[in-house]
This record gives sequence, C-alpha cells and structure tokens, in this order.
Amino acid sequence: MMKHFAKSIGKIAGFLLAVFLIFGLFWLIFPKAGNRIDQPKMTSKAGTTTLHYTALGDSLTEGVGDATKQGGFVPLFAKDIEQEKKVSVQSDNYGKAGDTSEQILERMTSQSKITDSLKNANVITLTVGGNDVLKVIRDNIDKISTLKAEDFKEPSKTYQAELQKIFSEIRKYNSHAQIYVLGIYNPFYLNFPQITVMQEVINQWNQATTAVVKGQDKSRFVAINDLLYKGQDGQKGIADAGADSQSGEKNDLLYAGDHFHPNNIGYQIMAQAVFEAYQGDK
Repeated sequence: MMKHFAKSIGKIAGFLLAVFLIFGLFWLIFPKAGNRIDQPKMTSKAGTTTLHYTALGDSLTEGVGDATKQGGFVPLFAKDIEQEKKVSVQSDNYGKAGDTSEQILERMTSQSKITDSLKNANVITLTVGGNDVLKVIRDNIDKISTLKAEDFKEPSKTYQAELQKIFSEIRKYNSHAQIYVLGIYNPFYLNFPQITVMQEVINQWNQATTAVVKGQDKSRFVAINDLLYKGQDGQKGIADAGADSQSGEKNDLLYAGDHFHPNNIGYQIMAQAVFEAYQGDK
C-alpha cells in the first residue's frame, strides 16, 4: 500500500514539474505584456537626455474640452519637442480650471510639488488671464450689456502686477528655463453676444500680457486669438458673430460642451503655435 501511495505521489509530482516547466518555457518565449495604459507616457530611456517641462495655468493648461482627457495642448507640445530634439520629455501639468492670475500665484507659493518642478524645468508654459477677464464680467453682471473697454482698464493693471509676481516666483527657483505665455482668445461672442466690446478688451488684455513678457528674460508671448476665435475656416468675424450665435452657428474649434474652451483641434492649433515659438528660440 505504501509503495503504491509513494508511486502515485511520484507521478503527481512529475506531472506538476512538467506543468511548471511548460509554463516556464511559455513565460520565456512570450513575456508578459506591460500595462501600457498605466505606464508614464514620457519616460527616460537609457542613453537619452531628459528635458523637464512644467505647465502652469488655468483650464487651458488642465485641458478642459480635450476629449482624450490627456491635458489639452501640453502633451502635444511635449511630443513635438521629443520628436524634434530626439529627447525624452518629462512633463508636469499644474493647470487648474477657474484659476485667476492671483490663484495661480497662490498655488505656486503654497505647493512644494510645483516649486520642485519649477527648479528642474527646462521649458515652462503659462496660460493666464482668461479668468481675470471673466472676473471683471462677473463683478459687473448688473451692467453687463453696457460694459465698456474702460471698465477693464484698472483690472488689467492689477492683472499685470500679479503676472509680474508670477514671473518673480518662477525666477526665484529657475533662472534658465524658457517661458512661453499663451495669450487669451475671444469665445465671449458666443456666450455673451450682448457685450460687443469684448474683442477690444481681449486685444487690450493681450497687450497688457505682452508688455509684461517683453520685460522678462528668456520669455515669449504666444498669440492664439486669431488662430481660434474665427473657427477653422478663418471666416467668422466679430462683427457678425452675434448674429451667427443667435442662428445656432458655433465655432468649430471650441468644445461643444460649453462653446468656450478649445476642442481637440483647437488644442492641436495651440500646441503648434507654442512649438513654432519654441523652434524660433533654438
């Protein structure tokens, strides 16, 4: 009986060993595929240079309206750099929807992860200003139909002061990174057709941003208004925008969910504009 039992155990052990050997062979021939979804999109490869990219700003940096949920223009710009320079790009996206210039600065000064990223950054992008304009509109909601460009003049000066502080905060940690500040664009004609002065306000606000950026080293203003507010065909004008919006026509570069933020094509256009500025600084 014992011999029969031992012989059975031996057969089972031999079978299990054969199974393990077969699975081991399959493991060597067909290694397990990694989880490509959960892996970082931009990793350093042996023997390659890693470029650090920090993106600061509001919803345009966060990527609101991007159907892929990957961060709007930020990963597109990073990929353009990778392909152009043959480097690995490590990008940190610190965009937060709704942030004004003051709130962006507050996050920069209170969150160590942002300052740590800034210290290592070779390239920095900043989207700022759109929510500052919206704040002026909200603060004057009772007279929204009679707003004038003059009503935005003092808030624009306050905004410039905050933008100066943002630059100072960045340069506290990093004196060498190239900084690209994206301008704002005019989606307001679709959401606030009664404010006919908005394109003048957008132009003045972009001029205010440009004035600050020009006073900074290694910094460049990237205009996007003319690229986005007219739509893909470039034919939509502010003069007829109110009539277009009332008849149901929408800007095909804006996210259909709010007709305010860029859609995927809009973000591609933004990324291209930043990349062209980047190429000009090589």
